[in-house]
Amino acid sequence: MKLTPSQAAKIEKLLEKVAADIYPEPATELHTTITLRMMDMFFAKSGLAAGSTLLDVGCGSGPALAEFKKRGYAAIGIALGHRDLDVCRQQGFDARFMDQSFLDFEDGVFDGVWARHCLEHSVIPYLTLLEFHRVLRPGGALYVEVPAPDTACAHQTNRNHYSVLGKSMWAQLMIRAGFGIVEVNDIKMTTGAGPDVYWGFILNRQ
Repeated sequence: MKLTPSQAAKIEKLLEKVAADIYPEPATELHTTITLRMMDMFFAKSGLAAGSTLLDVGCGSGPALAEFKKRGYAAIGIALGHRDLDVCRQQGFDARFMDQSFLDFEDGVFDGVWARHCLEHSVIPYLTLLEFHRVLRPGGALYVEVPAPDTACAHQTNRNHYSVLGKSMWAQLMIRAGFGIVEVNDIKMTTGAGPDVYWGFILNRQ
């Protein structure tokens, strides 16, 4: 199916609206703790050796990029927030303005993709997952972490969350996009609003 100019214009308008909803989120102790714990698990399960090439989707102000560097990985970060990108670049990171659903990379250039709290911001998550698959080498590893809906934090009501799906639906989209599920972790915590849950998917590219 080839989009007509009118159809393409509607999609562009939607993407502009989504980009306008972006705001910087400073690192917190809770998210730093979860990031480090899940990163340990991801690398242990994926077997990605130091020196592997990684893509940090939605890199924010660079906390994961800093950890990747410390562990000896070659990482590129992408984001749509200019303030976050400036902070990353000031720290010397390779951070690029890019939409996660339209990646400006060749096929199979990364050994791993790290996408923590990104997919819920996509209006087209299946396409986004297909893009992650495309830029990964065969056998490459993907980490996806998303918030569960209908917890005390009501993530589905966040103004820049568009895809807060159930666990089984996420799993099916990942499988349809060409990934094998290595492990799914329920990340449970208590916040100021009450009990909350994230799901951490460790995947490999089939």
